[in-house]
Amino acid sequence: MANPTIRARSRSDGRASPAIDGQPIQNEILLSLPPKEGELIFPRLTFVDLRAYDLLHEPGEPIKFGYFLNMGMASILSVLSDGKSVEVGLTGREGFVGLPLIVGFSTGPTRAVVQIEGTGFRVASREMAQLIRQCPILANRLQRYVQILAMQGTQVAACNRLHEVDERLARWLLMCQDRIDSHLVPLTQEFLAHMLGTRRASVTVAAGMLQKAGLITYQRGHVKIVDRTQLEDAACECYGIMQQQDTKWRNESA
Repeated sequence: MANPTIRARSRSDGRASPAIDGQPIQNEILLSLPPKEGELIFPRLTFVDLRAYDLLHEPGEPIKFGYFLNMGMASILSVLSDGKSVEVGLTGREGFVGLPLIVGFSTGPTRAVVQIEGTGFRVASREMAQLIRQCPILANRLQRYVQILAMQGTQVAACNRLHEVDERLARWLLMCQDRIDSHLVPLTQEFLAHMLGTRRASVTVAAGMLQKAGLITYQRGHVKIVDRTQLEDAACECYGIMQQQDTKWRNESA
């Protein structure tokens, strides 16, 4: 396969934005890299379309590829022996799917599934191992993201245990909107129930409460966020805690 063509495209602010084969890079980790590392990394990336419900890796199975998400969103799920699963993390264009690869592991304990369709840049696991050794800034950015996702998972675990479903649903919708920059979130109540680790009937009641309050509307697999400010007020404290910690870490790395 020929190496992808790397070139700059004009951004709205007038500065050059890197692109691979005409596809602008929107992933925050990739955009934060110095040119020298970009020259090593970008030729090894393959642009891919990511469809809803695509499996990116399964627990205990070899991770063949890592993914720098460009658009859309993936869920990181903890899967139990009876097949039930619960979401322990969300990844969008701020992150990377396949984090065990950065410390040399070929498998991981979680499932990663595309939740909202989008695009990404895929890298083979063997290539990723080489890039980590050659690119210290990339390694640093990914290690920081490990901490962000671990913090997120810890907070979500507490949230699922301590807070009501309507508060958790509000928190979850806000996290989705942060990653896709849209007031429309294309999800079914059945899928929401899997993500929140609760019954579909409970999600129906919670969504009904938020809709009655004028915060969202729900129709045919789409949730529309009508009033984000009020939705933030309706969410549990976990959303604010995660936002504050994420902002603090971003400022420290600036």
